[in-house]
Amino acid sequence: MAVRTLNGLLCAASVAALASTSAAHAESLADAIALAYKTNPTLQNQRAQLRITDETYVQARAGYRPQVNVQVDATRQDYVQQTTNSGSAFITAQQPLYTGGRTASAVNAAEADILSGRETLRGTEAQVLQQVITAYADVLRDQEGVTIRENNLSALQMILDETDARQKVGDLTRTDVAQSQGYVFQAKTDLASAKAQLEVSRANYAAVVGQRPGALEPLPPLPNAPGALDQALATGEQGNPGLRSSQYAEQAARLRTAEARDQRLPNIGLRLQYGFSGPESPFVPHIYPPDFAATITVTQPLFAGGVIDSQIRQQIERQTSARMQTENARRTMAQQISQAWSAYLAAHENVTNADQGVQANQVAYDGVRKERQADLRSTLEVLYIEQSLRQAELSRAAARHDAYVSQANLLGNMGLLEAAILVPGGVDLYDPAKAFNRVKWAGAVPWEFLPDALDHLTAPSLQKLPPPPTAAAPDQPIQTQPAPAEPAK
Repeated sequence: MAVRTLNGLLCAASVAALASTSAAHAESLADAIALAYKTNPTLQNQRAQLRITDETYVQARAGYRPQVNVQVDATRQDYVQQTTNSGSAFITAQQPLYTGGRTASAVNAAEADILSGRETLRGTEAQVLQQVITAYADVLRDQEGVTIRENNLSALQMILDETDARQKVGDLTRTDVAQSQGYVFQAKTDLASAKAQLEVSRANYAAVVGQRPGALEPLPPLPNAPGALDQALATGEQGNPGLRSSQYAEQAARLRTAEARDQRLPNIGLRLQYGFSGPESPFVPHIYPPDFAATITVTQPLFAGGVIDSQIRQQIERQTSARMQTENARRTMAQQISQAWSAYLAAHENVTNADQGVQANQVAYDGVRKERQADLRSTLEVLYIEQSLRQAELSRAAARHDAYVSQANLLGNMGLLEAAILVPGGVDLYDPAKAFNRVKWAGAVPWEFLPDALDHLTAPSLQKLPPPPTAAAPDQPIQTQPAPAEPAK
């Protein structure tokens, strides 16, 4: 059976299961996602962490900018027969002209960290949305479970009343009544457990979404899952947030290795100083004119006690570690997608089997009830088939829940579970680039382009990854990008 029929089955099943819900005042999955997107503390914390990382870019670019300081000194010395005093006030500006590429590498590494952080934020968003979807589906499943248990108790109570009445007229024995009573008591226990489980699911929903659920609408269709495992893996290679974050972290490590090597290159800087010096008292400006000095300094490291070589070796090992973490992230991605794919296929098949199981048990239940009226079936057989029917209905509710959640899990591991797709136009999307641009040029000076250009002559560049694939609406193909080139080592 085609995998892509799952959305249709799930929608039809959800509508049938929740037909009694009032749509006018119901809360939709999109509403739950929109509220969690705005208020979930895990997501808010990750956004704050990314804004912290944004500031490292400003700090790195400070290497292109002047440092201006004011220094004021006043000295008084008392000798046996003499007292001297002196004072000075200078303002000093130091402007880097060329740092051997270190500042450029540091700036590029900071940008790589920011891009890695954005992918981490994407992953956190997918995890939160997965939690919202799971909590929403849990509540719907458990609500249906309570309804099934209530129907089961009502049906068993009717069987007990009928059996008791027939026992009183001598048509059935006390054993038949006791059997019915046992099933009724068990049904009450099951109903109490189902209600308790529903409250647990509602509490989980409130923890993730931010409020307790009211009347919930049926589950809407999710974006398409791929038609084959190979396509899912190819999409995950381009869109999995954990893998993309590791790839940018590896680039950051490569750039910091270059930054360490650049310590061997010369530094060129300009130093300007202006101020006064002379006796503290009396201070006569025309006698002590201001001093002004402009100095260009070229510094070439010759020997640093081995610290530069040690830092280079250290960064090389960090780059190796980052490369291994990227490979580990790639393998983890493949493992998670493969597991999610298998669960998705199994859940899809279980939905079909559960539907057929309910139909078969319903036919058997109707037949046994009629045969019992003709005294062709025992009371125990009627009780048993009643339980079998309700258990089949519970299995169907669980199968529909699992199929929906497994599809969301598969999409999340592929990097296709985003609020922009699940709530189109229904929520103000957080834009990490906009938050970064608010601080990107803080402290900038007009002439910093000059040392920037000189530093980039020897510094390696940051290689940005292609944008991740975008999820498509149901019945639309998933759009993927060409495979990205491997970044330079």
